[in-house]
Amino acid sequence: MENNRSLLKESLKEGGVILYPTDTIWGLGCDATKDEACERILELKERKEGKSFIVLVDSVRMLEQYVPDFPEVCYDLIDLATEPLTIIYPGVQGLAKSVYAEDGSVGIRVVNHGLCQELIRALRKPIVSTSANISGAAIPTTFSEIDQRLVDGVDGVSSESHGEVQKRASKIIKIGLDSQIQIIRN
Repeated sequence: MENNRSLLKESLKEGGVILYPTDTIWGLGCDATKDEACERILELKERKEGKSFIVLVDSVRMLEQYVPDFPEVCYDLIDLATEPLTIIYPGVQGLAKSVYAEDGSVGIRVVNHGLCQELIRALRKPIVSTSANISGAAIPTTFSEIDQRLVDGVDGVSSESHGEVQKRASKIIKIGLDSQIQIIRN
């Protein structure tokens, strides 16, 4: 298993795209600060530009590096969440341009998942996490349901969790500049 994790880490460091299980569902991932890697995910997913990606960080400390005006209410939201929670923040800085939504916001999740944390810590940067499906297709719940074009198109595929049913996608909320909360996906 360690050899496979090493391949995933090296793929990320070299600007590659990986297929990996997250704290929610199987995801396509890359260095969230590299435009070319993010563009490659758009191509693999056959996804139109303009739709943002979710980004994973390993800690609130890393999150604060990319969200300079971190809303105080988010500390409580993150601490009190009992399930994976993605928060869409305004004013995010330092990420690849295709990660941002049209309004300049980005959905970011602090993960508490061994593989994801290990990958982020090895890269020392956030990673993209977008569902491992072709745009418009159903989100796979097991590795065997992932479109073979995606499996063949990435630089590294995790050897973990192939037989497991993945959980559902994260809850998503959006934080406004005034710290107003809007539920996007429950």
